[in-house]
Amino acid sequence: MAEPVSLPADYGPLLAEIKARVQVARIKAGLAANRELLALYWDIGRLILQAQERQGYGKKVVERLAADLQRAFPGVGGFSPLNVWRMRAFYAAHAAATTILSLPVTESTEASNLSLAVTDSGDKALPSLIPEPFASLPWSHNLLLLHKLDTPADRLWYASKTLEFGWSRNVLALQIESQLHARQGNAVSNFAATLPPAQSDLAQGITKDPYLFDFLALRDSANERAVEDGLIRHVEKFLLELGAGFALVGRQVHVEVSQRDFYLDLLFYHLTLRCFVVIDLKAGEFTPEAAGKMNFYLSAVDERFKQPGDQPSIGLILCRSKDRVIAEYALRDLNKPIGVSDYVTRLVDSLPEALEGSVPSVAELEQALSDDQP
Repeated sequence: MAEPVSLPADYGPLLAEIKARVQVARIKAGLAANRELLALYWDIGRLILQAQERQGYGKKVVERLAADLQRAFPGVGGFSPLNVWRMRAFYAAHAAATTILSLPVTESTEASNLSLAVTDSGDKALPSLIPEPFASLPWSHNLLLLHKLDTPADRLWYASKTLEFGWSRNVLALQIESQLHARQGNAVSNFAATLPPAQSDLAQGITKDPYLFDFLALRDSANERAVEDGLIRHVEKFLLELGAGFALVGRQVHVEVSQRDFYLDLLFYHLTLRCFVVIDLKAGEFTPEAAGKMNFYLSAVDERFKQPGDQPSIGLILCRSKDRVIAEYALRDLNKPIGVSDYVTRLVDSLPEALEGSVPSVAELEQALSDDQP
């Protein structure tokens, strides 16, 4: 049996540093390999599209090409007929926008034409001509953007957000399905009037309208506490829908003002905005009184919890429905930053109380309904 080795005192930090270097190198190697793969697919798609335009190649020729590539490179994946067609689609979708996305708007048409000419020549700098942020995304993410979105602007928006927040393919699919780009930053708010410009833009950007809480199954008559209970039970999905940066501080947070007790439905701290965010849940339609109540809550939070360096606290009133004009009027002369948005849940007409706030399986729902029968 080997004798234990006596290690120097600085061995632990040395090992940690080397492991960190290895991890960084592996990430860089993975990113470089991904870019090279995308460059290959881009170039194959370009060659196929150009050959089709010159010779009118049809489906059978492309499928024969895929078969010959598979025979030429046995054991190398990615050359199925379907994936070869996807390479063509990848190039076709982005080639027209390449110069627009990668060059400043002041560049001349002559420069744009030169860039395209370099692409056609097979220059070794080809990977840089795949527009960012697509060149930094895995192939599976790029395919999802191609298949699920129709316009270059929408693809660019979701690709940029994927890089910014590190979305997995499944999360990206969920955000596309929920039409996040149409909901982001859409809350009614008075942020522009109550916050400095930079903070106002950031605050507006974290809002959505509506919020999709379709992981909750609730009766139409469900009250605020039922909504709150359901959100806490599904806190991971709730935080995903709120967006990056929200850290849950607590629920039913106690605030005492003039020897009276008040309770905040949900209190968060936003790591990017560097401020507290108070969320008030309303089971019905928005009313102007809710804005006044939130203004009061924010004053109390700023007094009790706000630390030096924190930005002014922000309030979000989430309700079943709202009249945008009434909400705008209600917020107009308030001095605290408040946003108002709708939320959507999955409504079930006859949901047993034992299952309220969850998304039951069919078997669970049938069992619970039978148990409710007299």
